Amino acid sequence: MNQTDAVSTNNTIKSAGKYRWSICALLFFATTINYLDRQVLSLTWKDFIAPEFHWTNSDYGDITALFSIFYAVSLLFAGRFVDWLDTKKGFLWAIGIWSIGACLHAFCGIATSGIITGDWFVGFHGSKEIISTVQDTALVINVSVALFIFARFVLAVGEAGNFPAAIKTTAEYFPKKDRAFATSIFNAGATVGALAAPVTIPFIAKSFGWEMAFIIIGALGFIWMGFWMFMYDKPEKHSKVTPEELAYIQQDDIVDGALAGGVSEKSSKVSLADCFKYKQTWAFAFGKFMTDGVWWFFLFWTPAYLSSVYGMDSTQAALPLFVLYMITLLSIIGGWLPTYFVEKKGMNPYEGRMRAMLIFAFFPLLALAAQPLGYISYWVPVIIIGIAGAAHQSWSANIFTTVGDMFPKKAIATITGIGGLAGGIGSTLINKGSGVLFDFTQRNWSTINGQPLLEKYPQFQDAVTEKAFLAEKGVGNLEEFLKSLTTAGENVVNGINTGYMIIFSICAVCYLTGWIVMKTLVPKYRPITDL
Repeated sequence: MNQTDAVSTNNTIKSAGKYRWSICALLFFATTINYLDRQVLSLTWKDFIAPEFHWTNSDYGDITALFSIFYAVSLLFAGRFVDWLDTKKGFLWAIGIWSIGACLHAFCGIATSGIITGDWFVGFHGSKEIISTVQDTALVINVSVALFIFARFVLAVGEAGNFPAAIKTTAEYFPKKDRAFATSIFNAGATVGALAAPVTIPFIAKSFGWEMAFIIIGALGFIWMGFWMFMYDKPEKHSKVTPEELAYIQQDDIVDGALAGGVSEKSSKVSLADCFKYKQTWAFAFGKFMTDGVWWFFLFWTPAYLSSVYGMDSTQAALPLFVLYMITLLSIIGGWLPTYFVEKKGMNPYEGRMRAMLIFAFFPLLALAAQPLGYISYWVPVIIIGIAGAAHQSWSANIFTTVGDMFPKKAIATITGIGGLAGGIGSTLINKGSGVLFDFTQRNWSTINGQPLLEKYPQFQDAVTEKAFLAEKGVGNLEEFLKSLTTAGENVVNGINTGYMIIFSICAVCYLTGWIVMKTLVPKYRPITDL
């Protein structure tokens, strides 16, 4: 059977069975939970956690940056771990570990109290009262940040298994031409998780404490594990997958065999060194390096952006964030577009995917206008960031499936892990850089009634005098002090606005840069058969 015959046969067998979409739904809910767990900190740190532990933007940047690198390194091994354990057990281990990690955040306050004062057997409220009596705020910062970093480490190790396992499952249950669409559906779980987070997490934190937000959201993963245990098996072994649906799922085996001249896929173990011999690996890794950080920046810093630039607390920001992530649901188109190019324009899967990714790469350029037009209304940057986020998710669904296009199934999770490592490195750089940049611009570029902050208040030139000055004014950090000046009628221009403009500009050009390099490394479709 040639490729044309295989495509024409699809129409007769496509409706024979639909169980693969039940598996896709499970992947969707896993990804939703994944992103809910990841969002709890970003939606609680500014209003609830930072005042308790005296954090700055740089402290939060350190935590998010280290989470990114933990996640990145874990992705490298998670891919091989999933390949080794195989999909079912690998996924169970992943979500079990990250759910434990999510819940661990809730106990960081109690642990901070125990380490500093020796009072371990206290409740959440009791730990707050004890920490508030500690005069050494630097010690509180260092201990609490270290504990949150540990909790983020456990979360990252577990969450790293989600996408390698999900991509491997997609390759098992879908033919190549449908994988981008299936990936866009489960990847939309990231958007739905981000969408649900701002309308649930801040209100849980406000009503029951930030600790309960971590516990309640973290517990969802344990529920998902039960469904996975009973619903998943290999398609060729699953009683609910009909022979017709299995034939549809495995249609590429014949086509790829023909393209490879009848050479079958080897069964030997895939090594990392072998993977790096292929330009396809480097293309995927570079694309992830350039673009993953953009999404993580929007995910981790948009709530803080609305707080710093527009003075919103986490509950006031709920509606704008909900609308923002609602816009990103347009990313479903990202899975449909390459299928259109393949079926209607006669392109091969890789060519159709790269054409679609080029289109998506232009939309983030709108981010260049987010800050300059933000004076009109906060809705302008919210809508622009939403469009950029939708473009990212569309891009992400397709860049993930380029791995399945090119590599044998046994290597997919490993290659995905390599790309995840590259993406995590990019995310680490942008998150750490953002925190440092925002503190720098706020301190050095802010003005009060036209006078530079450091001239009017030289106390901020030294950490010791700054601490004493803020304590005297009854505020926890520089941003709170600037807000108090604004409330008092002073004309305050916060330098952090320029910091966000710089980061938005970097984010805007990342996708076109990534696409150009990817296309240069792998200009045409050619499946790998010697790995």
